[in-house]
Amino acid sequence: MPLWALTEGTREQVRSAMDRGFAYLRGTQTAEGNWSDKRFPGLSALALWAMARAPRPENSEAATKAEAYILSCAQPDGGLYVPIPGRRGGGLGNYNTCLCMTALHAAGGKTRNTEVLLAARAYIASTQIETEGLHEGGFGYDKTSPRAYTDLNNTFYALDAMRLTQDVEESRPAEQKRVDINWEAAKKYVLSMQEQEGEAAGSFVYNREVPRGGVSTLRSHGSMTYAGLLSMLHCQLSREDPKVRSTCQWLGAHWTLKENAGQGNQGLYFYYEILARALSAAGIDRLPLEDGSTVDWREALAKELLARQQADGAWRNESNRFWEGDPALSTSYALLALTFVLE
Repeated sequence: MPLWALTEGTREQVRSAMDRGFAYLRGTQTAEGNWSDKRFPGLSALALWAMARAPRPENSEAATKAEAYILSCAQPDGGLYVPIPGRRGGGLGNYNTCLCMTALHAAGGKTRNTEVLLAARAYIASTQIETEGLHEGGFGYDKTSPRAYTDLNNTFYALDAMRLTQDVEESRPAEQKRVDINWEAAKKYVLSMQEQEGEAAGSFVYNREVPRGGVSTLRSHGSMTYAGLLSMLHCQLSREDPKVRSTCQWLGAHWTLKENAGQGNQGLYFYYEILARALSAAGIDRLPLEDGSTVDWREALAKELLARQQADGAWRNESNRFWEGDPALSTSYALLALTFVLE
């Protein structure tokens, strides 16, 4: 057994907690196959993704319904979203498409929904900003926006989806050119979000836009720094790269599971999920802390999530910032995090 493996007692508790979490999701799925706001299929995609990563026979019907709902959101431009004219950010085409294509791929879409995934990849590639300047190489909410806009969160989702579904390109018809993003430009954009000096060195910020007539209040925090770490890995920077090492050092100095470091309860369950994914991808089993000790993040995260699960099997965030007051969303994030804890 690997040194980092969960203790058997914790492992059994995690499996039981996941069973109850999935039961909650099955019981709250609509007849149409979605969870949460029907206009944003990415929310349901997170639940499908968790089910795909932790297969259970009892989830098969719910997963099939979720897949059908997501496919019903396919648009003529290849995106997987619902148009919302007049809404700032529109239908969040990038965010929703990235999560939907990732979930479909994990659920077996490479063979079952090949054309949909190929079209989604082309859609995401078309949303990358090419204009020189602050936004070059990054991604925003909606390519139809009247002005250039990007942020690290949308960019992370795009890099994540394109890297995790890249094997689908093997199925693209020979007469079609294979689709990909400009990874060099994306890497440059990602690194522009990393702080270089002072106590914040190694951490990542959401974006670098300064609001008209004001000063940006966006600061580096935990979830964006884990997203930055995973983005650097997707851009094929090695663990030994000084920029990656700097980020890991900041994360060790700000290790906590009691909050989204620097954000309190805001985005807490996304923080848990991206923490688990990033540290797993980096091959970090024990994270070095500032005092010279290390933490077994899998065991620690498992125990934190076990303590936070509620009697009905769901997880809930008292802060509704980033929509986490919705138990279906927080529960999906928690279940995804636990699938990486069990790896």
